[in-house]
Amino acid sequence: MRYPDGGGLTAEERARREQVRLLAADLIEAGASDREVARRFGVTRMSANRWRRALVSGGRQALVSKGPGGARCKLSVRQLRALEAVLEAGPAVWGFGDQCWTLARIAEIVRRRFGVEYTLEGLDLLYRIG
Repeated sequence: MRYPDGGGLTAEERARREQVRLLAADLIEAGASDREVARRFGVTRMSANRWRRALVSGGRQALVSKGPGGARCKLSVRQLRALEAVLEAGPAVWGFGDQCWTLARIAEIVRRRFGVEYTLEGLDLLYRIG
């Protein structure tokens, strides 16, 4: 799932969702159907079924949050600030023929400036983190 506001779930949101899964486990263990669990917690039956399968295969521990998802940013906070300044200066400063940043161009600048390789998918993550 992608989050247009630049990030994923906060720690509080992850904890809230974990609590919902654990409460759903109580209902599942009491014999509730996927439909009942879905209706009670306002989720799809597919989610309820996924929780049921996780509970059966891994117990309640399988429903505990695994923390934030995604890869870690390869740049330090200092490098991210420097990259922000580079991006604000514009592509023409780096020899590109127009003022349009693309993910491929940003990947090239990150490689040139910081010696760090990013795939285009990784850069999408960097954009959302930064």
